[in-house]
Amino acid sequence: VQLQASGGGLVQAGGSLRLSCADSGRIVSGVGWFRRAPGKERELVAMMSWRGGGKTYGDSVKGRFTISRDNRNNTVYLQMNSLKPEDTAVYYCAASTRWYSGIKESDFGSWGQGTQVTVSS
Repeated sequence: VQLQASGGGLVQAGGSLRLSCADSGRIVSGVGWFRRAPGKERELVAMMSWRGGGKTYGDSVKGRFTISRDNRNNTVYLQMNSLKPEDTAVYYCAASTRWYSGIKESDFGSWGQGTQVTVSS
């Protein structure tokens, strides 16, 4: 599965961005967004099954970020609202060929190249 993420950029605190991730159309069961901030480990932002269920969010983004998908275009979106400087990171989309409750980051075998999100204070 080839993934192409886009939509990152520079935004002021309180602003919004929408990230997009198009996949090659190969069969996937789960999709997710992860991020890595400078000096920190990669962490889950949001994930969901390709059917639309099982939406899970990292604690730090709950209530502010929304993951969604458009199966017609094989695209996954991450709507990010009320952005904070601590949201600054490289954001990666990922896909898994299987989906189950409690799925781990290691189950996501396909990764996009990452897109930089910078939130200024």
